[in-house]
Amino acid sequence: MKKREEKQNLQTPTVVDTYSFIAKNIPVSIKIVRVPGEFVLQYLISIESLSETTETILERIRQRLIDQVNFGILDITQSREYGQIEQRFEQTIKLLIDKYFPESDEKTKEFLTTYLIEKSLGLGNLELLMGDNRLEEIVINDAREPVWVYHKTHGWLKSNVHVRDEEQTRHYAMTIGRKVGRQISVMEPLLDAHLGTGDRVNATLSPVSEGNTITIRRFARDPWTITKFLAARTISLQAASVVWMGMQYELSAIIAGGTASGKTSTLNCFASFFQPNQRILSIEDTRELQLPRFLHWVPLQTRQPNAEGKGEITMEDLLVNSLRMRPDRILVGEIRRQREAETLFEAIHTGHSCYATFHANSSQETVDRLTNPPINVPKMMIPAISMIIMQFRNRRLGTRRTFQLAEIMPDSRTNVLLQYDTKKDVLVSKAKSKSLFATLQLYTGMTPHEINADLAEKQKILDYLVKMNITSVDGVGRVMAEYYTNKDNLMRYAKQRKILEETHESPQSSGEQAAGAAHKAAYSPAARHA
Repeated sequence: MKKREEKQNLQTPTVVDTYSFIAKNIPVSIKIVRVPGEFVLQYLISIESLSETTETILERIRQRLIDQVNFGILDITQSREYGQIEQRFEQTIKLLIDKYFPESDEKTKEFLTTYLIEKSLGLGNLELLMGDNRLEEIVINDAREPVWVYHKTHGWLKSNVHVRDEEQTRHYAMTIGRKVGRQISVMEPLLDAHLGTGDRVNATLSPVSEGNTITIRRFARDPWTITKFLAARTISLQAASVVWMGMQYELSAIIAGGTASGKTSTLNCFASFFQPNQRILSIEDTRELQLPRFLHWVPLQTRQPNAEGKGEITMEDLLVNSLRMRPDRILVGEIRRQREAETLFEAIHTGHSCYATFHANSSQETVDRLTNPPINVPKMMIPAISMIIMQFRNRRLGTRRTFQLAEIMPDSRTNVLLQYDTKKDVLVSKAKSKSLFATLQLYTGMTPHEINADLAEKQKILDYLVKMNITSVDGVGRVMAEYYTNKDNLMRYAKQRKILEETHESPQSSGEQAAGAAHKAAYSPAARHA
């Protein structure tokens, strides 16, 4: 008897995690389990209030809808007609829901209507997966295996969602293409598109890939902030305060690292250190940056060519155009090509503070990659970048850490100030500053003692953010805006461990005199030292 129970326990899935959420009016339940014999965790999704009987009735309604509403084969240029069909489809659904479920309340009818729309016009159960804010990636490799998802906590998981066949994957890819005005077909078997939600979709059709594939990279709904970085030990108070000081006094920086090391998230965190009375322009291929509403921010985004190969707007186009928009700060999502790098460094040398992400594995490799083919930035231009912040992803442990904080010397060599110790899981001091602090002293007039006092003050503010659990983008932005416009008041709140009182006016308008004083104190020519 005991052996039989032990055998049953070995075959019983172990629940690792459970939670629920609402996806477009649909209540969804998630269970993550470890199944004996499987090498990865299973991601099980279910609709909480949908019985088998109700699902059967809804499937009948869906079939009637397909008969009543003629979709036809819509050309990619007929996006307006496609929208009209969606509207007609929704109207028909509501009539049928009223007929089959007359006793249901309005909330239930909305839920059933949404369910049928997503099943018929959307991406089916993929739409439910896209409602889970804990997922970073949703992947269809081919019709023979389940949909894979990348979970922020548990990594890659196998879901219980399947596509019927390769034709259904193709249909989903074409549906995405229609919605964004792009086409995918045998003649054009690759699709790279951005949804209205900001999510990025890549699709391939056979025979380019063995099966038809879809990869959805989800736009962060709950973006990282410096508070979350500090709480997760991604960066130390010391390193964050040094970066803050450098960015306050307009020293340019590059955030480098490997794939998925958190480069863009780091850039997003550090953008909160900007003054509220400066104009910030961001340039990205995919909208990922989310800056506090207290900042004067203009986001720009590249555009791919249309079906005729026209209308493309590249990162270089936007970078050149941004220089005519009187920016104080320029954020670049990622530097990949020579012309982009050249334009970026020209912008720095003409007096703009620039911050960009870049693929490399160490600070010295960052300089080597920038100064050698195919990017070929002249070595003499490299010192225009004052700091390199290296990000590192430990795939084995599933953690992301700041790996190095380095300064660039006048001869273009790097000097690593802080280095990540893998065994101790901390950033440790490696060398004294030879360039960064000297630049700050030269252009701000601060003494070494004043610089250290300023860094200590910044660490107190950062510690205050963590202790008070101020984690939202706007929450952190509110504290930073107060720092630049009314520092004494902020320090009082930090000392008393009290949350800042909300005001109806924005920090920019909390007093022209205070803002002007903050601008005068903070705005320095340090970025122009090159």
